[in-house]
Amino acid sequence: MKIVSAEFVKSAFEEEHWPRDAMPEVAFLGRSNVGKSSLINSLLGVRGLARTSSTPGRTQSLNFFLINNRFRFVDLPGYGYARVPRIIKDSWGEMATNYLAKRPQLVLSIQIVDSRHEPTTLDVQLNEWLAAHAKPRVVVATKSDKLSNNELRKSLERVKRALAAERVIVYSATTGKGREQVWRAIEEAMA
Repeated sequence: MKIVSAEFVKSAFEEEHWPRDAMPEVAFLGRSNVGKSSLINSLLGVRGLARTSSTPGRTQSLNFFLINNRFRFVDLPGYGYARVPRIIKDSWGEMATNYLAKRPQLVLSIQIVDSRHEPTTLDVQLNEWLAAHAKPRVVVATKSDKLSNNELRKSLERVKRALAAERVIVYSATTGKGREQVWRAIEEAMA
């Protein structure tokens, strides 16, 4: 896909602040520090649009980005490890669940896992929730450039087994590996 425009629209902490039009949306979900923002920036070919941080848990709201004036990317807060008070961490889960459950504009959920690590219990729970609610989804394994081919092959087998995923897209924000496959999944979901 040719990206002609990509802009940050808004951060929303509550449902009443979500955009109100019927534009299709693609959600990016994953643990804190799994590379969601790097994946978004890499897909768009833009540096710094989605904020990246070495500190897990920086994304604390739903962040909406308008792409080509045709659809939106939505960066959801990371789950799992983050140095924030428990009450804030709990509200993130509620905010994300409400969005995933209620949003008719949502055409695809991109569940991101770190290819270097075994999927966590939270990764499995998210995947099961998406499946149980019949939400269109694709699994993307980021940071693939940090593994040898043999390590990556073993990692993909673990991810497929843990998440009962037929297909896992291998991705590297550094090299761009997997970019075309992710765009293909997005275009198919919007068709």
